[in-house]
Amino acid sequence: MTERFSGKVAFVTGGSRGIGKGIAKRFAEEGAKVAIIDVNEEALQETESEFKEQGYDVHCQVANVVEFDQVQNTMKEVHDKFGSLDILVNNAGVIRDNMLFKMTDSDWDTVMDVHLKGSFNAARAAQSYMVENKYGRIINISSTSALGNRGQANYATAKAGLQGFTKTLAIELGKFGITANAVAPGFIETEMTKDTAARIGISFEDLVQHSIQNIPVGRSGKPEDIANAVAFYADEQSSFVNGQVIYVAGGPKD
Repeated sequence: MTERFSGKVAFVTGGSRGIGKGIAKRFAEEGAKVAIIDVNEEALQETESEFKEQGYDVHCQVANVVEFDQVQNTMKEVHDKFGSLDILVNNAGVIRDNMLFKMTDSDWDTVMDVHLKGSFNAARAAQSYMVENKYGRIINISSTSALGNRGQANYATAKAGLQGFTKTLAIELGKFGITANAVAPGFIETEMTKDTAARIGISFEDLVQHSIQNIPVGRSGKPEDIANAVAFYADEQSSFVNGQVIYVAGGPKD
């Protein structure tokens, strides 16, 4: 692979597995120093070991995006260790799916906190370094669920909110050489979608096959598909792409 991110530092939230891990790996493969935070300590340690065995320069830290102090302190450690903070990917997310009449306060608050407050905390902490450096790339991970999805009133609302957040960051930070964009994945094969299959009582293979029936390209997505789109936004040459949402879903989305 090319070394287009050589000399850059990428900070990925929720990067211990799934889409986040795929994104972090892409940056590392292309020469970036990578920082990952996650609340899943076991998965984080496994990813750290795997990346270091492959010779990647990685810094992993257990931290909760909902707690601003934890995010801010980790970013300072990363900046002090690697010398800059150039790319932020707000990927950390959870699901608490339920129909509206069964959704609890906790179901709602947890999803809002992790997706929205978490992204706010990370962007607020990162922008100070990016503004000072007059350069930055912020990429938020939204979802096709932002367009509405049965049983996901909380998740759909949070992912739609991230798109509004993205466009506002683009307007406020553009003059400092910072772009903000979003990637909205469709059906991606991850641990989270495996959990969804278990929750609704079907095999993961059946869920994949059912999803493929509605995907024009005739296959499900992989974390690498999302990493490709994130890498495009993060590229130095994408400086005129700002405030955009790209749906990576194997077909058009409204």
